[in-house]
Formats: sequence, C-alpha cells, structure tokens
Amino acid sequence: MTKQPRIGAALIASLLLAVGTFAHADSDAYKAQKQTIEARHDAAKGQCKNLSGNAKDVCQERADADRDIALAEAEANDKNTPAAHADAARTRAKAEYKVKNEQCDDLAGNKKDVCVKEAKAARDKAIADADAREKAGKATSKAAAEQNAAAAKASNEKREADYKVAKERCDELAGDAKKSCVDDAKRRFGQS
Repeated sequence: MTKQPRIGAALIASLLLAVGTFAHADSDAYKAQKQTIEARHDAAKGQCKNLSGNAKDVCQERADADRDIALAEAEANDKNTPAAHADAARTRAKAEYKVKNEQCDDLAGNKKDVCVKEAKAARDKAIADADAREKAGKATSKAAAEQNAAAAKASNEKREADYKVAKERCDELAGDAKKSCVDDAKRRFGQS
C-alpha cells in the first residue's frame, strides 16, 4: 500500500519537471524566433533604402508592420491565452491599417478620402472581431472552470454519501471490528 503513494508522487514530480523543461524550451524557441524576426526586419528595411518618395515610406511601413505582426503572433503562441491571441489580432489590424493608410498617400481628393475610410473601417472591424473572440475565449475558459468546480463538488458529495453508507454498515459491528471498519471506510472515501 505504501508503494502507490510513492509511485504517484514520483510520477507527479517527473511530470512537473517535464512541464518545466518544455516551458524553458518554449521560452528559448521564442527568444530565437524574436531574433529571427528582428533580422528579417533589418533586411526588409535595407531593401527600402533603394526606393524613394511614398514607395519608400510604404516599404518601411510594411517592414515595420510585418515585424510587429510576427512578434505579436510569436508572443501569442508563447503565452497561448485568449487575451494574447486577441492582442496579436489587434496588432495585426493596426499594423495593416498603417500600411494601407501610407498607400493612400499616393492618391488625391475623394479617392484618397475613400481609401483612408476603407482602411479605418477594415481596422475597426478587425479589432471588433478580436474583442469578440477574446470575450468568447474568456467565457469558454470561465465555463470550463465552473464545470470543473461543479464536477469536483459532485465528486466530493458522492464520496461523502458513499462514506455515510459504509459507516452505517459498520454500525452492526462492535469493538475493534467496528473501529477497523470505520477506519477502513474513512481511508477508502478520503475522510479524516
């Protein structure tokens, strides 16, 4: 009987160690990914140097946007939470807006005004979608937590009911037999 708790404790300890190792490995991978993203950004910015005028501005804005989006998505994948993924989606929307807005500078008059309005509308819709997904993700997480709490409560109530039945069965015994029966019931049903 004493081997089972030791084996269980060893199993739990090894799982915790493995999770810690994976988290560290993920963190190292995340850092490496950030360095790669920054290197790509520098290379993209370098290609913009050959351009001039608004084409250069658009190129630089695209390089910055690609970097910001990639960093946000890498962070979201590292954290893996609804909020982090929503933040990444918001970052994407804002970065794409900046690029599109810069592209609108090539236009004039009403065409430019329409272009800017379309860019703002696309940004606002994408941010609204990200907000909705974040709220849905939080609601799902909250519902899962509530379901787990309800399941734990039900399990405790079932165990308590089973203990009461087992204890009642012990009442027909007397002396050491009754004490042994009650102790066994307490052990089996996690009562103290």
